[in-house]
Amino acid sequence: FMTDNVLGDNIGFVRLVSSMGDDLNIVNAARVSYGKSSEEFGDKDRRLVTYLLKNSHTSPLEHVMFTFNVKVPLFIERQWQRHRTWAFFSLNEVSRRYTSENIEFYIPDKFRIQSTDNKQMSTDELLNEHYTAVIKQTIREQCESALEVYNLMLHVGVAREIARGILPQFMYTNFYASVDLHNLLWFLELRRHPHSQKEIQLYAESIERIIEKIVPNTYSIWSSLMEEKYK
Repeated sequence: FMTDNVLGDNIGFVRLVSSMGDDLNIVNAARVSYGKSSEEFGDKDRRLVTYLLKNSHTSPLEHVMFTFNVKVPLFIERQWQRHRTWAFFSLNEVSRRYTSENIEFYIPDKFRIQSTDNKQMSTDELLNEHYTAVIKQTIREQCESALEVYNLMLHVGVAREIARGILPQFMYTNFYASVDLHNLLWFLELRRHPHSQKEIQLYAESIERIIEKIVPNTYSIWSSLMEEKYK
């Protein structure tokens, strides 16, 4: 499963590399204490998953695992790495110490205005078309200029580990990351929230569309609970 064109530039994507487990793994892990299990997911199982999620009895969800391949701008990947279950134990990223190939940049198509009452947020208001065009062109020129300096440094023999410092936060990076369903749902709850940055919300929504196909019942229950929580 793959969700491409996440940011509308035909570069960023989320791809499911592999998964382990499904809805039945969750309910059977929960029922093992009683020596019971289900062979098909039914109404009783739905009630059980609802109870588990409502009461934060989420260890059975940890028996479902996902590995994703993600291509994302650096400034979004830095937010991603703040989630410890992704960053410190199970994330492998392209290293500019080892390769100078396939460097691409994210150029925003629109620019949101800074909120005046929340320092960490933008608003839905957009910069006017004139300034948008000017800034887009300036960003493109700056990224191209940084790449030229980077290539110049490599040409004269500067080590990649030093030269990479000139590359801007708009540069795309590519990583593999594994996470269990419990921690993934916590990540999605935080990053689908309206106060989260819009770009990472789009990546969270892409992941949701993927996992819905793997754990449709659990996802449906969780999504309904989130709607109730934040309505």
